[in-house]
Amino acid sequence: QVQLVESGGGLVQAGGSLRLSCAASGRTFSRYFAGWFRQAPGKEREFVARTNWSGGSTYYADSVKGRFTISRNNARNTVYLQMNSLKPEDTAVYYCAAARIENDYRYWGLGTQVTVSS
Repeated sequence: QVQLVESGGGLVQAGGSLRLSCAASGRTFSRYFAGWFRQAPGKEREFVARTNWSGGSTYYADSVKGRFTISRNNARNTVYLQMNSLKPEDTAVYYCAAARIENDYRYWGLGTQVTVSS
């Protein structure tokens, strides 16, 4: 079992930056794939970024490529999402998720709100 808690959300102006953190419980978190997803009001949840167990392999949605960076520190059981050049359309609740099998996300956090003002 893995429990995930996101933090770092907030209100930022367009062009600004935020870093989200996802703290995980469980000694085996380093064996999990980790991902970030987001859901804007009235829209379905969408994939943002993911990383493998070591952080050596990452993948991004086209909408955030070049602006967002996912990373992890397994010694701290934490996954990060550095978000730069934020746009109003990035406004959403951001969720952290973990998977033992790639893309099979079984564990989810409660989310953190990110609001980007124009």
